[in-house]
Amino acid sequence: MARTARPIPARVRILAAILAVACVGLAIVGSVTFWVQREQVVQSVDDRLKNQVQFLQGLAERDSAGETGSGAEEATAEVDVDDYDTVDGYLNAVVAQLAPARNEASLALLDGAPRWIPATLSGFDVSDNQAFIDRILAETQDGEAHKGTAVTDQGSLRYIAIPVTMPGDPQQGLYVRAIDLGAELEPVTIAMLTYIIAAIAVLAAIAVVGWFVTGRLLSPIRHLRETADAISITDLSLRLSPQGNDDIADLSRTVNSMLDRLEGSVDVQRQLLDDVRHELKTPITIVRGHLELMNPRDASDVSAAREIGIAELDRLARLVEDIDRLATAEADTYAAAEVDLAGLTARVGELVAVIPGHVWTVEEHATGTILGDHDRLLQAWLQLADNAAKYTPQGTAIEIGSSLDADGAHLWVRDHGPGIPPAARHRIFRRFDRAQGKRAVGGSGLGLAIVEAITKGHGGRCAVTDTPGGGATFTIHLPPHETELPAPVRAGDVVLQREASG
Repeated sequence: MARTARPIPARVRILAAILAVACVGLAIVGSVTFWVQREQVVQSVDDRLKNQVQFLQGLAERDSAGETGSGAEEATAEVDVDDYDTVDGYLNAVVAQLAPARNEASLALLDGAPRWIPATLSGFDVSDNQAFIDRILAETQDGEAHKGTAVTDQGSLRYIAIPVTMPGDPQQGLYVRAIDLGAELEPVTIAMLTYIIAAIAVLAAIAVVGWFVTGRLLSPIRHLRETADAISITDLSLRLSPQGNDDIADLSRTVNSMLDRLEGSVDVQRQLLDDVRHELKTPITIVRGHLELMNPRDASDVSAAREIGIAELDRLARLVEDIDRLATAEADTYAAAEVDLAGLTARVGELVAVIPGHVWTVEEHATGTILGDHDRLLQAWLQLADNAAKYTPQGTAIEIGSSLDADGAHLWVRDHGPGIPPAARHRIFRRFDRAQGKRAVGGSGLGLAIVEAITKGHGGRCAVTDTPGGGATFTIHLPPHETELPAPVRAGDVVLQREASG
């Protein structure tokens, strides 16, 4: 089995990208700065060499020429040396007058051999650098002045060599001025070394700060991975610890909200399975018991067992139908449209009038419209009416009505039965639950859970209050018309919230 390569952490990827960009930027800035400063130093050296030529022009006239093929700049100097008898005397005067500065060298050659050097110790001596002298002599054989750069044992030397001749004197003179380019560039080199050290320090600071910053920013993702690995279907209680107030930190709160919904949904499903299992045990036990005790040869006993079995199966069918209705109410997407409250109230009044055993009265008609699903609201209101008819004595009056105010619409059903004890009101909207646990009245115990699911799907709430004189009043409170219709809310989530608040 191939081994899966370990993924590179996002923290390392981000930090590597930041450092790479910073390295490239610092390198470009340093390179450009070094190049500019170096060119400035080289230009300064050339200007100093040019000044030497200009000083010689005060002693004699010369004309300048263009560059040679090797890149050296040429200058022609035909020196008028009427004040001197020999080339040797003239070169001695020139070397004496042009004292070299620091990092400079001055040398006068006579017939290819070193003849005069400055008496001062301010510069350095190139008279013993034979390789350098040979190069200069080779370049000036044409009698032209040359300027160039030579790499010698004494370093990189920037120089100018000017041939000197005198009519009537066969000796060939050569004046050489050299500047140690390495020494002149030393401040630039030191500055660049300082820059490199500072750049390394900056990169190290970026790496340290970036490591901690990215670690803090990405900690919700790391905690999310760890929490996701630890969560199982048996334990959904783990949550992330929100840290900070940025977008990534807000991910923790979003994930926690998602986990809350998942845990609530799983709990509701578990509760549903437990309740369904409990509800199925009774009819199965009844049918099995009667079948086991039934005498197959006794027609009356078989008929009685058959009737009991069919009755229990009918009850199971109703249970399955109610479960399906509840699931549909919880998962359905409600059609947002204007619902006329007066028309809805009149329609409910027509439908409840056929429910036997009670006197039905429509006491109040609201005038106006709300935003909702007409069919679902009709279903929820009729379910309240059916629930009131089941749990109130025969012959008692039941009133329905609707109202509309600034808080929204109110659809209510008022009965005059035994009422709902305050302690039981928080659980009557749960699946398969009844007030005081009574099961004498037929039904699956899902009616009020369906009402709660539909009401929450419209952004409203259900409330139970006492009826003056005895009984209970069930009211569906719906939000005002301007409120946007929210997504359906699962009844199980509402039950969990009620239990938590209780």
